[in-house]
Amino acid sequence: MKPRHKRIAAIALGVVALGIATALVLSAFQKNLVFFFTPSQVAANEAPQGKTFRIGGMVLEGSVKREGVDVRFVVTDTAKNIPVVYRGALPDLFREGKGVVAQGQIGPDGVFRAREVLAKHDENYMPPEAADAVKKAHETAAKTAKTLQ
Repeated sequence: MKPRHKRIAAIALGVVALGIATALVLSAFQKNLVFFFTPSQVAANEAPQGKTFRIGGMVLEGSVKREGVDVRFVVTDTAKNIPVVYRGALPDLFREGKGVVAQGQIGPDGVFRAREVLAKHDENYMPPEAADAVKKAHETAAKTAKTLQ
């Protein structure tokens, strides 16, 4: 084989290896990509069925029920409510009426089964997506109230 052919073969092999590496990285990235949805979006069936995503909002007052290691609570954006079931220990800052983000999947029964629950970390913090969702829900409720008057 001539040196020129060896060089072309080496370049072709390098391009193929780079292509395979890129495909593997993009595949891993796609599998680990998790989107955020509000309770209103989940209720409108905008969230993916059978795939992991995050839901965020406020924990509805009076909704936390502990059943052994299972905890049931409701996440709200003041417009829609989504029931959540979580198995495990909740963060110390988890409270009713406070911001929360849960990661998991929505079941066929409409209950969100969380694998991870994150609570806000200080008095002024709310996830930006949850703050936007609460603001939009308030605006929608105000518009609806005006049209009913």
